[in-house]
Amino acid sequence: MDEKSGLVILKRLPDWIKSNMGRRILIVIGLIGILLIGLSTFLPDGKKEKATSGKTVKTAEEFVAETEERLTEIIGSIEGAGNCRVMVTLENGVEYIYAVEQDINTDRQEDSNRISEREDNRESVIVVDTENGRQGLLVTEIQPTVKGVAVVCKGGDQPLVQQRIINTITTVLNISSKRVCVTKLSD
Repeated sequence: MDEKSGLVILKRLPDWIKSNMGRRILIVIGLIGILLIGLSTFLPDGKKEKATSGKTVKTAEEFVAETEERLTEIIGSIEGAGNCRVMVTLENGVEYIYAVEQDINTDRQEDSNRISEREDNRESVIVVDTENGRQGLLVTEIQPTVKGVAVVCKGGDQPLVQQRIINTITTVLNISSKRVCVTKLSD
């Protein structure tokens, strides 16, 4: 199609739209568009939500593996570090805080010379139905606390490289330098 025929079509378009046939075709196209938009809300979008509002729950082992992998990558990119191995130890595992319902009953009795009070506290975890069955309603997940990090790398015997690695780890994990050990990798 050349430029002239494109202009001819554009000039005839208003007349075509004004005709009954043109209006009917535009209305049908519009209705099909609205129908497709409406149907798209029923189609799956490819995302599956977890029972914990889209968050993935990690175990302590997964946390350690991911942390070691990420530290190995970042330490390996430090100048002079070279090939490295990283080990992370934890003080505790992942802690889950669940929503609880509290029921507090207070009884107060007054006799002639004495007052006695009794308080009953009952707490129960709020349970919800999910696609995986009945589970407690997870409010928050507290990640494990890192106890220490050991790094073995080619440049681990050089003080400048050691300091760079220690600074990186203490900054990333928010731990003290006493909890980081850097040493040379054997050949």
